[in-house]
Amino acid sequence: MDYNEAASYWEKKDAQARHMDRQSLVEAAEKFISAHNTCALAAAAGDFVRCTPIEYSYKDSKFWMLSEGGLKFRALEANKNVCLAIFDNYGGFGELGGMQVTGAAELTEPWSAEYTELLAFKNIPEKALRGLPNTMHLIKVTPRRIDFLNSDFKKLGFDSRQSIDF
Repeated sequence: MDYNEAASYWEKKDAQARHMDRQSLVEAAEKFISAHNTCALAAAAGDFVRCTPIEYSYKDSKFWMLSEGGLKFRALEANKNVCLAIFDNYGGFGELGGMQVTGAAELTEPWSAEYTELLAFKNIPEKALRGLPNTMHLIKVTPRRIDFLNSDFKKLGFDSRQSIDF
């Protein structure tokens, strides 16, 4: 198996692709992100890998996830590089919709201004979270790249896979 050849598939294809203008692509990506609320968050450190289905909010061009804890934090402590995937149910090659977001994760200090601002954005009363037996952790992911696959792009005359670098 030639892993390098397989890994370079999209790089070669993208070099010849018909690309959307950045503004239209960003708008389409944000519409897709806003139409969903759950992603698969992948984090890894050394030979430890964790992929967690988790609810997100999208605000200020960042992904925000509240979590009570779990093994993902073992990886996040050692490696802030993450990937999250958002996708539609598979309906066939003509109905593809999904994206991979690679970026950097940060933990937001509980009860900081940024933390309480996100609670307000989500309409979560601060009092409700303060009453929980454990602190809810807030993970913020700042995207570096989005690879977006959408069959509708073909109908507009573009390749179905588009990328945005930040």
